[in-house]
Amino acid sequence: MTLDLTKGNPSKIILRFFMPVLLGNLFQQFYSIADIVIVGKFLGVQALASVGSTGALSFLVIGFVIGVSSGFGIPVANFFGSGDMPAVRKCIFNILIASAALTAVITVLTASFTGALLEAMNTPEDIYEGAYTYIRIIFLYLGGIMLYNVLASIARAVGDSKTPLYFLIMSSVLNIGMDLLFIAAFKMGIAGAALATAFSQLISGILCLIYMYVNFKELRPRKENCALDMRLVRHLLYMGLPMALQFSITAIGSVILQSAVNSFGSLAVAAITAGSKVQMMLAQPMEALGASIAMYVSQNIGAKRLDRVRSGIKSSLFMAVSFSMVSCFIANAWGRTISLLFISPDQVEILLGVKQYLFAVSIFFWALGVLLLLRNAIQGLGYALPAMMAGVFELAARTLMAFISVRWFGFQAVVFSNSAAWIFACLILIPLYLKIMGKMKKRRIWVSEGQSNEQFSSFESGVDPAEEQIEGRREIGYGEEQGEAIPTSEA
Repeated sequence: MTLDLTKGNPSKIILRFFMPVLLGNLFQQFYSIADIVIVGKFLGVQALASVGSTGALSFLVIGFVIGVSSGFGIPVANFFGSGDMPAVRKCIFNILIASAALTAVITVLTASFTGALLEAMNTPEDIYEGAYTYIRIIFLYLGGIMLYNVLASIARAVGDSKTPLYFLIMSSVLNIGMDLLFIAAFKMGIAGAALATAFSQLISGILCLIYMYVNFKELRPRKENCALDMRLVRHLLYMGLPMALQFSITAIGSVILQSAVNSFGSLAVAAITAGSKVQMMLAQPMEALGASIAMYVSQNIGAKRLDRVRSGIKSSLFMAVSFSMVSCFIANAWGRTISLLFISPDQVEILLGVKQYLFAVSIFFWALGVLLLLRNAIQGLGYALPAMMAGVFELAARTLMAFISVRWFGFQAVVFSNSAAWIFACLILIPLYLKIMGKMKKRRIWVSEGQSNEQFSSFESGVDPAEEQIEGRREIGYGEEQGEAIPTSEA
């Protein structure tokens, strides 16, 4: 059911939206671990290496898909917050068209250049064939990944963070079941592992589409909403592509950092790999809070509630720092124990490297929390391109640490590289956020507690910083039935 994030106590409504997102993120982490265990157990070390060698490439492409899907949800949340349901429906129709076109382009490009991409990454010859088989199948079925993520983004945009969780759980269970069926029973090898991932995403995406069509009747595009609007498509791309490129920039930074790690030998690679997996698990509360604040901010901007935006971000900053402190404690108290999921307890040198890495990142988890919160808040405000610049600074910091600082500080430069990237990004995001909020406050067009949106009917809906950047908001031009009420659920 849809949920109006523009009403109620900001802290409580954000936490209510946040919990399903967090559970989904954690479930996805545990499912990924189970997937790796199945491949390693039934297909052996070489097959595991083949699948593992595609990780950066997979993150680069699938991260792009996830990012663009998340960006597409921002205008939906904005229109939903303003109560303009015809605009929501028209936006959804154009999202589906834009997503189909993007999927076709990305699929053709990635499937055509799979071999060249693997060669550019210096994939070892003994695992090249397996890596090619695995990642090419994933690329050919990107449509299922796009379908699920677009629908999940739309659901979250209208305040429903539970439906994506349910279908993520279903997809994960399907994936593990299909892994066992295709690999253990049908002996399909690496191709079976890839097909299990692809089919589970496709099936869950189709079922999610059916579920939302049946249960979200107010979101179904009607005949008058089913028109391709290039102004809206440009706006969607402005919001989606920078968020997609943000994922890609992060992936490129990971590849650059990996090249530095490789220079220290296999033990260092194993330590950073295991430590990174623990870090990813412990960072999920901050990741989920960032995703939640983007939709919260966008809905409230649509409702012209700048007061709620400020109070929501302020309370979320407190949550982010609190989560980071808990994660820091867990990382230093039990991080090595958690890492035993991935490495043997007799690997003393690797465990020492894991301890060093987790200490270096965990003491700066607060910076990661601030980074994720402000970047998503700025994207929710409609300024996706400026927010992406923080990713450029992250990339610059990782490159600096990987190719320059490592010469003087060795392995220590590697373990502190992520922390340096987070701090560099915060140095950009904090003044950027303050500047945007200051300019918005000066426009004096915001509804205060107890006031009505009708008092501000001259305020034009639709954020388009692609054309006006920080200068204000302009009409994208939808709403044939202005004033249609938002269907909400308090349950």
